[in-house]
Amino acid sequence: MTNANFFTTLARAYKPAIDKPFLTIPNGRTISYGEIDVLSAKIASALLAAGAAPGERIAVQVEKSPENVALYLGAMRAGLIYVPLNSAYTAEEIAYFLHDASPAIFICDPHREEALFPAAQAADVKSLLTLGADGDGSLMNSLKHIKPREEICIRGSDDIAVILYTSGTTGRSKGAMLTHNNLQSNALALNSLWGFSGDDILLHALPVFHIHGLFVALHTAMLSACEIIFLPKFDIEEIVTCLSRATVMMGVPTFYARLLEYEKFTKALCAHMRLFISGSAPLTKETFNAFEARTGHTILERYGMSEAGMIASNPLDGPRIAGTVGHALPEVSIRISGPAPGEIEIRGPNLFAGYWENPESTSKAFTEDGWFRTGDMGVIDDDGRLSLVGREKDLIISGGFNIYPVEIEQTLDSSPGVLESAVIGVPHADMGEGVVAVIVETDGGVTDECLTHAVESLAKFKRPRKFFRLNALPRNAMGKVQKQRLREQYKNAYQ
Repeated sequence: MTNANFFTTLARAYKPAIDKPFLTIPNGRTISYGEIDVLSAKIASALLAAGAAPGERIAVQVEKSPENVALYLGAMRAGLIYVPLNSAYTAEEIAYFLHDASPAIFICDPHREEALFPAAQAADVKSLLTLGADGDGSLMNSLKHIKPREEICIRGSDDIAVILYTSGTTGRSKGAMLTHNNLQSNALALNSLWGFSGDDILLHALPVFHIHGLFVALHTAMLSACEIIFLPKFDIEEIVTCLSRATVMMGVPTFYARLLEYEKFTKALCAHMRLFISGSAPLTKETFNAFEARTGHTILERYGMSEAGMIASNPLDGPRIAGTVGHALPEVSIRISGPAPGEIEIRGPNLFAGYWENPESTSKAFTEDGWFRTGDMGVIDDDGRLSLVGREKDLIISGGFNIYPVEIEQTLDSSPGVLESAVIGVPHADMGEGVVAVIVETDGGVTDECLTHAVESLAKFKRPRKFFRLNALPRNAMGKVQKQRLREQYKNAYQ
C-alpha cells in the first residue's frame, strides 16, 4: 500500500537539504531541516507513548515556536489528527473544543496548565502535556530518553490529517476535517503557482494555529526546502529589519497597511523581495495601490478558507488587479449561485471531508449536486477572475433591497479623513434593517457632513444614515473585521 501520509511528501522534498536552515529566529537561533526531522520523530514517539493511537486527535493550544512546528509534523508522522487552537481562547472556550474533539492528548502552555486541567479532566483526555514558547514544558522533557520514530504511519489519502475549528461567528465553532490529500493538493498547487524555489527565503510573522500560517506558508515553503525567517508575531521593526534578506512575505492586509504607515518602510528595503502575498481578509484597493506606489510591488491577493485551503489566486506572471482574488486554482472549480453577485460555490481536491461529528451542518454546507456553499458573495468576470462582495451573513436587506457592504466601504475608504470603515445592518422598525457605518479616522478626522457627501454617489437606499467612530475596528487573529461584534454594539442605533 502506498503511504498517502502528507508527511511523506514533505520529507521527500526536504531530505536532500537536511543541512539547510529551516527556521531562523531573529535572536540568532537556527533550526535545520535535519534537526526538525529528528525532533519531529522524537515527538511522534512521545505522543504515541503518552497514549495516543493513529487516527486519534491531539489538541494543541501553545505559543508559536519551532517546537510547535515540530509538534505538528510529529503528530502527522505518527498518524494523529492535529487540532490547533487559537492561543487567545479562554478556559471556557477550550472546554468546548476538548469536549467536541475528544482528543487523546491536550498540549497547552505550562503557565496555563493549572487553569486548563479541569477542562481536560472533564473531557476524559488521556494525557495533558505542556509546551512553552521557549521550548520548555513536559513534552520536551519527555524526549530526553526517547528514541526517534523513523517510521511514518501509513495513512490513506482520505484519512483526516487536521481538524480546524471555524471562527464561530454564527454560533458554535465547527471542526472542518481536512484530509492528507486536501493538504497535499493545495500545497503542490501553491508551490508551483507562486514559483517557489530553494533559493527563496520566506518572512513568516503569522500565527501557526490557522490555515494561513500553518499550511499555506509552511507547506508551500517546505516543498522547496526554503529557509523561513520565523518571527513570533508581527513586529514592525523586526519586519523592516528582515525584509532586506527575505524574498517572499505572506501576510494579512493589516500587515501591509501598517508597513505603509511606517516611515522607515521604503522601496529600497523591498529591492530583494520577489513576492508579497496577502490573504485571510479582503485587501482594500487603497492599500493595494498605495503599496505599489511606495514599493513598485503589486501585492498578490488570494482567497481561501478553513474548509478548502486556498481556492483562487492572482497570477505570479500577469496582471494582478486590485479588488479581485484571481482565478480558481488548478483542479478547483468555482461557480456563482443565482444572479451575480451571488454565493460562491466550489468543488475540488482541496475541499474538506465535512464537519467533525456534525452531519447536519455538513449536509447543509453542500448543494444537492455536491458543491460547497462558501457563504461568501462574489462575481466572476468574463476573464474568469473572482471578486468578493462580502459574506452572505453580512448582506443587508433594507426596504426589500439587497445592499452589499463592500461597495459602501470602498466609497468611504477612499474619502479624505477615513482610514478604514465597516458597514453593517442593524434592526430598523420601518426598513427591516438600517445601514450603519463604523469609521476609523485618520489624524485629520472627518465630519458626518463630509461622510454624508462621500456616499452621495450611491443610491439612496444604500447610504448610511448613522456614522460611528472607533479607534480601531475589532478584528480576529487573522485580521478579519468581526462584524458580529459591531452589529451587537450598535444594534440600537435606529431605536
